[in-house]
Amino acid sequence: MFGNYLIGLREGLEASLVVCILVAYLVKTGRRDALRPVWAGIGVAVALSLAFGATLEFGSQELTFEAQELIGGTLSIVAVGLVTWMVFWMRRTARHLKAELHGKLDSALQMGKGALVATAFLAVGREGLETALFVWASVRASGEGSSAPLIGVLLGIATAIVLGWLFYRGALKINLAKFFTWTGGMLVVVAAGVLAYGVHDLQEAEFLGGLQDKAFDVSAAIPPDSWYGTLLKGVFNFQPDPTVYQAAAWGLYLIPVLALFLSPAGFGRTKPVAGPEQQKGSA
Repeated sequence: MFGNYLIGLREGLEASLVVCILVAYLVKTGRRDALRPVWAGIGVAVALSLAFGATLEFGSQELTFEAQELIGGTLSIVAVGLVTWMVFWMRRTARHLKAELHGKLDSALQMGKGALVATAFLAVGREGLETALFVWASVRASGEGSSAPLIGVLLGIATAIVLGWLFYRGALKINLAKFFTWTGGMLVVVAAGVLAYGVHDLQEAEFLGGLQDKAFDVSAAIPPDSWYGTLLKGVFNFQPDPTVYQAAAWGLYLIPVLALFLSPAGFGRTKPVAGPEQQKGSA
């Protein structure tokens, strides 16, 4: 559940920051008339993300077991690729996110309401679609048939909305670089588990072999139905008896990606970012 909470918090806060930066900029520049098309674009992006998530959840139920596992495994791997790109991109651009959004919004204001709707839709929609795909893949990996993963995601999103509101009101200072570094590192660990699960799906779909070749089996020491087995499963998508392919995929992804992500090379120090109300001079 914690892993899914982290996904909801991390992805939800990205979207919340985007929304509050757009809204704060329009309010401070006296363009409240442009708020309606911005909110319309945000609403369309949220609706599309929910529809995409529903399609993923219900769209494959009529397929054969092998087809479901093939689609699930493929999308899990795609989701890992997207979230990996996202955590690296956000760490690199966290310092410039505000200026980048302001530039896009200035251009949209000159082009009219349609451009405002499109700007807000694209800014939030990308986050929403990525979130829907990765949440779906993570929920599959951490326990199908249980509501705990979904509850964790919703709690994370709710927390992100509250933090975004506090950020907008100027009541909260966030060092975005540090926040996205720590949560990004943890998200890479979660993604490694999702990748291993996706490989297992492809093996069950008979797309890959080696389903019976176990890398190790510690089920006796860590029973899957024990409290600590459940905890490891919920946080890290841990499986006590992975196949050789699963273990190899987990290690070959986690070790180099986490080492590269945590490496200080190419990343400078940043100062804490205050809420928009405390940044009037920088708008």
